[in-house]
Amino acid sequence: MNQNEILETLSYFQKSKGDEYHIRRIGIFGSAARNQLSDTSDVDVVVELGEPDLLILVGIKQDLEELLKRSVDIVRYRESLNEFRKQR
Repeated sequence: MNQNEILETLSYFQKSKGDEYHIRRIGIFGSAARNQLSDTSDVDVVVELGEPDLLILVGIKQDLEELLKRSVDIVRYRESLNEFRKQR
């Protein structure tokens, strides 16, 4: 699976499950964003939620792992995270 396929899958996921999971935005970072996935790479996903909730994050992770057929790491988007990444 390449970067474009992952992004298409995330777009489909947001359209089909966005209301259920209160997803405002969803994207990728890490090796998937650089289009450098290996056969064993996980997919790093950042998600902005309208209502942050641990159970929602678990549901998103499980659903995406099923769709992508890969391990998925989820990070919730926050402005403080953006500032941290700018400093790196």
